[in-house]
Amino acid sequence: MASTEAADALRALAQRPAVVTIDLHRGHLDPDVATLPLPAESSAALVERAVPLLDAYRERGIPVIHVITAYRNRAEILDNAYWRFQAERPGSSRAAIAEHNLEGMPGLELMPGIGREGDAIVRTKQRYDCFIGTDLEMVLRAGGHDSVLVLGVNTNSCVIATAIAASVRDYAVFVVEEGVDTMLGPELHEAALSVIRASFGWVVPAQVTLDALAEPRAVSA
Repeated sequence: MASTEAADALRALAQRPAVVTIDLHRGHLDPDVATLPLPAESSAALVERAVPLLDAYRERGIPVIHVITAYRNRAEILDNAYWRFQAERPGSSRAAIAEHNLEGMPGLELMPGIGREGDAIVRTKQRYDCFIGTDLEMVLRAGGHDSVLVLGVNTNSCVIATAIAASVRDYAVFVVEEGVDTMLGPELHEAALSVIRASFGWVVPAQVTLDALAEPRAVSA
């Protein structure tokens, strides 16, 4: 029933959808350089799912926008009180937050296969909410987009914060179930999806989105 409702919502509300990926970069997903890594197996599995899924969206004429976390210096990170606390807390899952995706680090690069020519890239994300301090909304408004298909990490931080931010801006929000994951494990992953599902948007299996959006959409230049 939930999948049927989500498919109906996609057909009715997603007249001009855009895909928004969140932090599908090496800083989370490449075990060799990641500062805040997902487990290696989870990272590989997410990329393996996301690459063909993104290509399938492109084939349907749906634009893809990649949002990437990037900082000029540690001060921009540690100005956040809770991150400062986590950086100083032994054993914290975010103990390396002050070294995450600083300018010039390889972690800022998208994982291989995620980006394609023609995709839009927003490189100024510095907080969980992809709208804060970035031009994501300008990109969406310029494209006339009424809805977003969200993929990325982490489900319980950046994904949920961005889903909420998009919802309160009146975009229809569709979080693609196989396209999101978190470094903090399945319990927080599922909890975040439950909150999104309850109040902010639809959590949708990937195949449901592909079937519902089977007809290519025209994209203005």
